[in-house]
Amino acid sequence: MVIGAGLAGSEVALQLALRGHRVVLHEMKPKQRTPAQVSDGYAELVCSNSFRSSALENAVGVIKEEMRRLGGVLIRVADHTRVPAGDALAVDRERFSRIVTHLLQNTPGIEVVEREVTELPGPSEASLVAVATGPLTAPKLAEHIGALTGGGASLYFYDAIAPIVAADSIDESIAYRASRYGKGNADDYVNCPLDRDQYEAFVQAVLEADRVTAREFEDALFFEGCLPIEVIAGRGPETLRFGCMKPVGLEHPVTGKRAHAVVQLRAENVDRTAYNLVGFQTRLKWGDQTRILRTIPGLQNAEFLRLGQIHRNTYLDSPALLDDQLRLRSAPRVRFAGQMTGVEGYVESTASGLLTAFSMISELSGRVFSPPPVETALGALHAHVLGSRRPEGVKGHVPSNVHWGMVPPLDVRAKKRDRKRAYGERALLETEAYQLRMRDELGLLDAERIEAQIALALQKEELVPPAASE
Repeated sequence: MVIGAGLAGSEVALQLALRGHRVVLHEMKPKQRTPAQVSDGYAELVCSNSFRSSALENAVGVIKEEMRRLGGVLIRVADHTRVPAGDALAVDRERFSRIVTHLLQNTPGIEVVEREVTELPGPSEASLVAVATGPLTAPKLAEHIGALTGGGASLYFYDAIAPIVAADSIDESIAYRASRYGKGNADDYVNCPLDRDQYEAFVQAVLEADRVTAREFEDALFFEGCLPIEVIAGRGPETLRFGCMKPVGLEHPVTGKRAHAVVQLRAENVDRTAYNLVGFQTRLKWGDQTRILRTIPGLQNAEFLRLGQIHRNTYLDSPALLDDQLRLRSAPRVRFAGQMTGVEGYVESTASGLLTAFSMISELSGRVFSPPPVETALGALHAHVLGSRRPEGVKGHVPSNVHWGMVPPLDVRAKKRDRKRAYGERALLETEAYQLRMRDELGLLDAERIEAQIALALQKEELVPPAASE
């Protein structure tokens, strides 16, 4: 049984079913949604549409390549639905979700049950269970898991969602198209420039705006890699200008001048009819949010297709609760995958699903799961979940994206740029050896088989018009 058809749960279900195992996939959509969800499709991307950098100097770029080599399904769906975004892998989120939904509903061996699960099933219902209910696990199930773990599911932090604007409401007589440092195509991003006065007025307005507050019994704990703009602005008047409003590498293509600050917008879909404000996660109340964002040059007449919002994320104290097979120590039939384990981001959630699937397939074939080497990005993520590379004396499990700080240092000294490249090269060499071992142990899904499944879904996609946007 797989509970949850998000990124991690979808990957687990497809990995198992495509190897001939019977899977019952429970998903509470369309009968019920979490506060962050807006569609009935599976594998919904609720924050941005970016799987982040594809550069092999970055850990997140390398982990995507590792997933491709190890037979990951969703990463190849992302490749088929990508939209222009410089060196980043961004996707048409609606098309991505439709294709994954089609795969789950039409792959032999997967039975989809659309209902809310309020407690984990007993041995008579499922031999193995994967819980991939994400950061917004429904309260009843979270309470049940908390009871099994002695309260370990009660950790939480807050995650904010960036706004989306209609493309035809952007004033491109003010905004200009350019990618940072000229990477990718010149028109991948729309850039709204601010001079010093405009920037300072914007920061002041953000600081003075009304914002959604946490309930009295909850502390507002934010993930550092996804801070709301008002939290960043509160750390100092220049912090936004060195973060999501950084102007470096975005000189105007005609004048050659660099603005004091820049707001970047990235395409939301293939047709480029919608753009999201890159890095502009926020918990400002919608009235103030609309007013303040329209002070950004080029967005004075912006039509907002979605405003920023905030939601509660639940995750486990995985190092204390899970073993190296990603099983719950108090109930070894149960494994966890995705953001509930303390990974952060679309890519990392999908990768977590792949690792959990490998662990389950190993047990079903009478083997013990061998995680990837810690020198790989996948292995580093697995080590993070288990806390095995956490500094001695450091307590508490904090959600994280994958990064090179998670891997062992190189044996040789190198400059920063060369060091990142060397990390990537070492990771892929280790992945190559791991791939050969896993092919013998698990029978990895080959690229041709995955592509054939996606091709069938794409044919269906061409025949059925997309559902109307909400």
